[in-house]
Amino acid sequence: MEICPLADRAGVVAAGEVTLTTRTEWERALEDLVGGPGDVHLDLSAVTFVDVAGSSTVAVTAQRLGTGRRMFVNEPPPALRRALEMFWPDLAAIEVTM
Repeated sequence: MEICPLADRAGVVAAGEVTLTTRTEWERALEDLVGGPGDVHLDLSAVTFVDVAGSSTVAVTAQRLGTGRRMFVNEPPPALRRALEMFWPDLAAIEVTM
């Protein structure tokens, strides 16, 4: 898995898979976004799979952003979209874009 900060806004661009072997790196990258100001952007267009624990990390991070902040998840893989729809359907802090 590769994770790099976005150059033009708060967030990361990621490539690869979020699984047991890459989860610590994924959690660390998202944790770093919580303390900053403004909205957070995740470019996941090159991510092929996110397991349920990785999906949970996305949801928990969005919940921790605080009032008025949002997380924009750009082009997530199908597994992440389904997990967010099934387990966190009313989480207003996340907006999935295609």
